[in-house]
Parts: sequence; structure tokens; C-alpha cells
Amino acid sequence: MSSADFRQIAIRAESGKAERLFRATVSAFCSLTRPSRREIAQLEDLTLPLFADVSVESRRYVAAALSECEYAPAALVRRLCEEPVDVAAPLLIRSRALSDIDLIALIGRHGLPHARAIARRKDLNPTIAHLIRALEKPTLVSVRQPEANAKTVPESAEVVADSQQVPGAAAENARRRLRSMMRDAESGGVTINPFAGANTYVKLRETALTGNAAFFQTALADALEIDFSTARSLTAHQNYTSLLAALRALDLGEERAFLITAAVYPTEFSHPQAIRIFLDRYRLLHRNAALDRLRGWKAETLSKAIRNAGPIAANADIRKADSDNTAASPKARRV
Repeated sequence: MSSADFRQIAIRAESGKAERLFRATVSAFCSLTRPSRREIAQLEDLTLPLFADVSVESRRYVAAALSECEYAPAALVRRLCEEPVDVAAPLLIRSRALSDIDLIALIGRHGLPHARAIARRKDLNPTIAHLIRALEKPTLVSVRQPEANAKTVPESAEVVADSQQVPGAAAENARRRLRSMMRDAESGGVTINPFAGANTYVKLRETALTGNAAFFQTALADALEIDFSTARSLTAHQNYTSLLAALRALDLGEERAFLITAAVYPTEFSHPQAIRIFLDRYRLLHRNAALDRLRGWKAETLSKAIRNAGPIAANADIRKADSDNTAASPKARRV
């Protein structure tokens, strides 16, 4: 389909009839057997500016049409998936344009309604399916089957302990699920690796997912160029406020910031509303404010370095001066 074809659709549409243009362009696109990248880009250029001017019915129509389209434009699909679930459901259930990372982000932003639609996908990543089940019953703790029953139960099978809570199990399970998801993404579970070249983020993510606080704090200190004790203090609080500011200062995207924070503070996100609150707080935190806090942490690091190095240097100078005076004194020469 050429740009002339799209222009003809626009000409046929009456003035101001964004609805008809929106539907017609998508219908024409879906009839293509194998659209080129140029045609995909043309569709996005035509439809995205019209998005705010079309009705919910038109958005629902386009979402249903694109859900069956093998080469649906990713930007338009993601925009439609931000709509309420009664519009986005066909795409959440069937669209191949959504990667595992996209699905996690959508669950984080929209909670259970979107999660339940995503749960209906045929080839859903088992880790995402488990996360959705955890969101459905956030108060229950999932634990592995005892080793004695391992031969009779599939390796990935898990049971829900209704009768008793297992201390620390919720935190470890959350870390394990996130770690598994990241491994799947890196081993080819998604078509595009969104973390390519993001060395700072990768280091923070991998150390956070180890569950070893010292590893993550060391990586955070390196990323922020502060000392280890200051970095450790950022994650020593019961809430993630300081860590949120640190990640915002590093200018990480909200999905990346959430994954790291959830790995470090897994018990803080037992319910979708907690995820929504985190995303709202992260979006509202201006980067300049976060950079101001980072400057304060760096000043604290420098102050510690001066305090620690100052007395040693002073003592060394005093010792050197005393030695020189002793050597130069007449009594010393006589001895």
C-alpha cells in the first residue's frame, strides 16, 4: 500500500470525520498480506494523531482488527493497550506485537483487569502466569513442593500454603520470578532486547536479582559515584523512597526502575495498587530534584573521605616534622 492509497482514503473521508479515516486506514492495512516497514510507519503516522478524536467504539474496533494482524504496528498496539480493558482486551489476549516486558509493564500500570486478560493468552510465559496468580491472591505464599514429591510433580509446579505463612518465602519467590523473567528475555524469550547497551541498568538489575544486598549496594555505589556506606544507607530504610530518587537520578525508565525496586523491596508490591502508587510517585519525581539529592549524597561521600583522610595526613605530617626536628637538633647530632 502506497502513501497515495492512504491519501485517497483521506480524500474520500468527509472533512472532520476522523472516525472514518481511523477505521478505514486500519482496515486497509489489515488486508495486506505482508506490509513493509514503510507501510507500518505510514499507518502509525496517520492513526496516532487521530487517537484523541475518535470514539471508544472506533478504538475497540481497531483493537479487535489489529489483534488478528500478524504485523500490527507496535506503537499503535501499545497505545491501544493503555486503554481500559474493554477496549484493549483483544490485543492483550492475542496480539503478537506485545513482548513479555510489555506485558509486565501493562500489568504494573493497570493492575488486575489487564492482568486477567493477559492470563488468557495461549502461549503466555509461565513466569507471567505465576505473577498474575500471585496478584489474584496476594496474601498467599507460594512454596516449592517438598523434594520427596519432586518425581511425581512437574519441576515448575508450585502449591499455595493456605494454612501457614513461610517467613521470607514471599520475598524469595518474588525475586525468583523476576530473575526468571529476565533470563527468559535474555535467552531469546522476546524478539527485541530493550536493554541492549544499558550497562548500568543491567548491572543494577542482575545484582538486585541475586538477593545479596551487598552486591546491589556495590553496583549502586559505582553507578552513582558515591561510597559504599552511603549506597547501603539508601536501601536500609523500610521504604523505597531513597532508592526511587537514586534510580530517577540515573534517568531509568519506569519499567526498569520498578523491576529493580521490586527485586530489592519485593514485599512492598504484594498488590497491584502498590505498583500503581510506585509508578505514580516515580513519574511525579522530577529528575532535577533527584539530581539535587544525588549531589547531597556525593557531598556526604566527599565529607567522609576528608574526615577519614584528614587526621591520617595530619599525623603523618606531624610525625615527619618531628623526625626532621629531632635529626636537626644539636642533641641528636651529639648522640
